[in-house]
Amino acid sequence: MNESINRKDLIVMKLLHYFITERNYSPIILQGAEDEIWLENLDSDYEIVRIVSNYIHNDEQLNFDLFKTKRIVSKIKRKTFSLHMDVLTIYTDLGENAHLDKVKKMNCLYLYDETDLQKYPFLKNYFPDMINKLNFSEEGLQLFIKITNDINEKNKLEAEKAESVFKKKTPIITYAIIILNVLLYLLPVIFGIYADIVNRFCLYGPYVREYHEYYRLITGAFLHADIFHLLFNCYALYIIGSQLESFMGKGKYIIIYLFSMIMGSLMSITFGDYPSIGASGAIFGLMGSLLYFGYHYRIYLGNTLKSQIIPLIIINLLYGAVVSGIDNFAHIGGLIGGALITMALGIEYKSSKSEKINGMIITIIFTCFMIYMAFVMK
Repeated sequence: MNESINRKDLIVMKLLHYFITERNYSPIILQGAEDEIWLENLDSDYEIVRIVSNYIHNDEQLNFDLFKTKRIVSKIKRKTFSLHMDVLTIYTDLGENAHLDKVKKMNCLYLYDETDLQKYPFLKNYFPDMINKLNFSEEGLQLFIKITNDINEKNKLEAEKAESVFKKKTPIITYAIIILNVLLYLLPVIFGIYADIVNRFCLYGPYVREYHEYYRLITGAFLHADIFHLLFNCYALYIIGSQLESFMGKGKYIIIYLFSMIMGSLMSITFGDYPSIGASGAIFGLMGSLLYFGYHYRIYLGNTLKSQIIPLIIINLLYGAVVSGIDNFAHIGGLIGGALITMALGIEYKSSKSEKINGMIITIIFTCFMIYMAFVMK
């Protein structure tokens, strides 16, 4: 039965089983890449693992293969917003005139079979269980069936996770916030008390500090200057908020919105003593959160990050910097606050416990710093 699977296919199958089922790597589809398999895990020490079954017979062919690899990796780095990407290349068919010991700046190894792993002690630092996991009790066709079934089950599980995150859900909280913003504009206008409401509840630093009217840190974000201001913010909230609420879930979404709002308000009263109203600080917080989420799911949202989210943030910040009457400090505070609180809350299936703890620590430090700047240094 063993003879039905040749040596190269056998080691390739075992490696695929290990990296996909044990190390959460996913295959990368590349056009023109023959006799090689690319695997990707952006959360691993080696973000890319290449398994090359093509026969490399000399140094010239080896150097060309590495040159081609670097070009492909550069494209992947741009697509995934990665500044650095470590690649592990595993060759399964290497001639005597191909010398891996001459390769610089890229980790490469040759495996005739799994026993060759002993020759590369550095692997123990990154994949300490690799040697044991490549040993199977099954042989031949039974081994092929087991590996195939395990990989299919793993891929099915990952697909179900992705579907649970990206499946569109009704953005009830976003709708409720939009309705609240509309009502808090229309009702005061209808009853002729709009100016009084704005004066009583707008964000204004001196009143927050001197009269301890801390509620203004929140209420100011639910008021708007005119119908165009209201419509613009409600439209932005609908577009951005509905997506983020679907991705993050309603509970986390509420926390992100409120925290971004407060951080935007604290930044506003720190650097300006002018009255301020509008939901844009909280909306920028949603953009910061979406940016952080998109970075973790950049395999799915890489093009969206590059073509929509990042340009939208930059254009709005530049617009706020050159046009008078726009509270750009609230935008910046909300943007930072939204990204930090999302790091603390964590991204489903992506954030580790240590990452969330670090996010919580940084968020607390940033909050204390903003409170100190707004109330002590001011």
